[in-house]
Amino acid sequence: METRPYVPWDVMENFMVQAFSAYGIPVEDAKICADVLLESDRRGIESHGCNRFKPIYIDRIIAGILNPVTKIDVIRDRYATAVLDANDGMGMVASKVAMDMAIEKAKKYGLGMVAVRNSSHYGIAGYWTSMAVKENMIGITGTNARPSIAPTFGVENMLGTNPLTFGIPTDEAFPFTLDCATSITQNGKIEFYQRVGKETPAGMVCDRNGEIMTDTDTILKYIRSKRAALAPLGGFGEELGGYKGYGYATVVEILCAALQNGIFLKDLEGKNEDGSIRPYHLGHFFIVINPDFFVDIDDFKKTTGDILRELRASQKAPGATRIYTAGEKEYEVWLDRKDKGVPVSEPVQKEMIAIRDAMGIDIHFDFED
Repeated sequence: METRPYVPWDVMENFMVQAFSAYGIPVEDAKICADVLLESDRRGIESHGCNRFKPIYIDRIIAGILNPVTKIDVIRDRYATAVLDANDGMGMVASKVAMDMAIEKAKKYGLGMVAVRNSSHYGIAGYWTSMAVKENMIGITGTNARPSIAPTFGVENMLGTNPLTFGIPTDEAFPFTLDCATSITQNGKIEFYQRVGKETPAGMVCDRNGEIMTDTDTILKYIRSKRAALAPLGGFGEELGGYKGYGYATVVEILCAALQNGIFLKDLEGKNEDGSIRPYHLGHFFIVINPDFFVDIDDFKKTTGDILRELRASQKAPGATRIYTAGEKEYEVWLDRKDKGVPVSEPVQKEMIAIRDAMGIDIHFDFED
């Protein structure tokens, strides 16, 4: 049962937009950033929602490694493809421009792909695929990130958590949305464990000696100092298919770096040779496929829906009450939260109050009563 207080969606959006604007982000861009973060909380993906508002965005703006004003240069624009340079601005703003371009290209050519370089954290990957879904198209996206994953048979942080995300329209109330990292967990989830005082489940993280770690506070210290690494999907070693997650993470790394001549692997640590911090220079890619160029869109959506319905109706394991398809649980979280608001933990409450007071934002939160 949820015990955290809820903040109404409009109140949280108003606060975030004002706070982002106070730190130099133009209002229209601030609205995009706020909406991306809130979409994470709407879906129950709290590792990428308001929990990350301060540490990933505000703190990096203050540190001078994230430009609040996003200057986007078009490097190439050729028929169904394009390359953009985000100039170390807000990844969410650059991604909105990139996905809009990919959608327009797919409307014209059936396929559209846009790569982005010199960007920053772009929030929940599923937000961008959902943009395509709303246009009755298939969305695919990926982003690289600071090194966190160890390759199979390795213990060193080399690859980012590198999500490979798909959004597919259906004839149901919610789309098929597969939005997950290519690691067995992600840094944001471990940060969330720390906020709620939980240990990290065994098998997700190892140290440089290959020993499995579970103490969340120690894990975060070790990961930040490159003394611990996350397991790829499937876990460490080959027995449970960890090489598959390692392979998919590498695919994302290549598509995010090689297509736009960007940096990769350890160069994404966000540090100079002397240890000083710098922008992360991340890369993203966005692919949109227009099903209407292949089949009638209603037929496509029905076939997709039939596949999902048959999966959910298949025989359940002993003790199981239900089979889900990707995106279904998130849809149900939204149904539960849409009239309640965002559940906010005590550490996030303190961050919100501190930012509000520091920037003179005129908002009162009910949890202060």
